[in-house]
Amino acid sequence: MKFVIQRVTQASCTVNHKITGQIDRGFLVLIGISDSDTREIADKMIKKLVGLRIFEDTEGKTNLSLHDVGGSLLLISQFTLYADCKKGNRPSFIRAGKPDMANNMYEYIVERCKTEIPVVERGIFGADMKLSLLNDGPFTIILDSDEIC
Repeated sequence: MKFVIQRVTQASCTVNHKITGQIDRGFLVLIGISDSDTREIADKMIKKLVGLRIFEDTEGKTNLSLHDVGGSLLLISQFTLYADCKKGNRPSFIRAGKPDMANNMYEYIVERCKTEIPVVERGIFGADMKLSLLNDGPFTIILDSDEIC
């Protein structure tokens, strides 16, 4: 499982010209799921995500979490995080989770995050999504379950 976390001052997801999710201060999280991912892995990733202290405190140090700043989440499924570009110029996505399994895992992640963070917005799994964001910093972190679980 991979999370690309972008600290934002605002972010939104639009599908067919309709906003499906929109936040102010918080994290826009791109979520990649592989066939080997489990709920246990998701739980560890979520714990790390919500505990990240990457907001500035009064001294300008990145020392505050989403809870500390009243931040929100915008969660977006993105199978392309598992692109394999080793051969040729056309990426392979065979390492990405199968759609049914990945959708179930994405829904699980959204619901678990809602138990941790008051405002959790989302995209639509498998849709052609248009994202808009104002990256704060810019500040982007990649969490990979192969490295933290």
